[in-house]
Amino acid sequence: MQRKGSFLPVKTLTLYHFFPDKLNLYGDRGNITSLAKRCEWRGIHLDIQEIRTTESLTLEGMDLFFIGGGSDREQSMATGELLKIKSQLKDKIDSGVPGLTICGGYQFLGNRYIDSNGKQLHCLGILDFYTVAKQPRLTGNVLIRSELFGEIVGFENHAGRTYHSYPTLGKVQKGNGNNDDSGQEGLLYKNLIGTYLHGPILPKNPAIADYLIIKAIENRYGTETASSWMTQLDDYLEDLARKQVWQTVQNG
Repeated sequence: MQRKGSFLPVKTLTLYHFFPDKLNLYGDRGNITSLAKRCEWRGIHLDIQEIRTTESLTLEGMDLFFIGGGSDREQSMATGELLKIKSQLKDKIDSGVPGLTICGGYQFLGNRYIDSNGKQLHCLGILDFYTVAKQPRLTGNVLIRSELFGEIVGFENHAGRTYHSYPTLGKVQKGNGNNDDSGQEGLLYKNLIGTYLHGPILPKNPAIADYLIIKAIENRYGTETASSWMTQLDDYLEDLARKQVWQTVQNG
């Protein structure tokens, strides 16, 4: 088992963090910290590129990406920028480049978003789904059982109800997730994850963080390299935090 410590960066992955200045609700930036530390503990250098404009941007060197949540206004501004690289981003997603998209970053990958005033906001149209904003807001702690990741905990605060036919992160045990009637949370497509879970999601759910890392390695360097780089970490504290949240919310 690998100890958590500091290592010389002899292995490298590149993460594109889109619009960190606009899309950072409810501690979403903590997901970047989690990915960076879990790479560092394995001797992997995570080169974090903070993307604030997409003018002349190429995604050739992007091994994984993150898009956080923001207000409708900020999300619309970010989407306008992402539209400039829509075809590149879609190609990367379809080729297996992993990504984590949270709340608005998730919603705006779809075909349309209808706000609470009935106005349709421009979306990327990379995936075939839609979101409708309604009241009341769906807020509070969320518990999910996932076939892929086990027990997942997080926090939601959104007016949007998202509807799609893609595989999901899992079945909601407490809370709402994608909407208030399906009992499902999130979206899985290729190696892309969309979710409403803030918190941030990755520190207390390291299996999801490691999924993104290993898929990035596989996509760039191959499965044999991924197996050798992804040494086991001691996740005692992360697991304890998740179990504590699960028990408190379940019994609350």
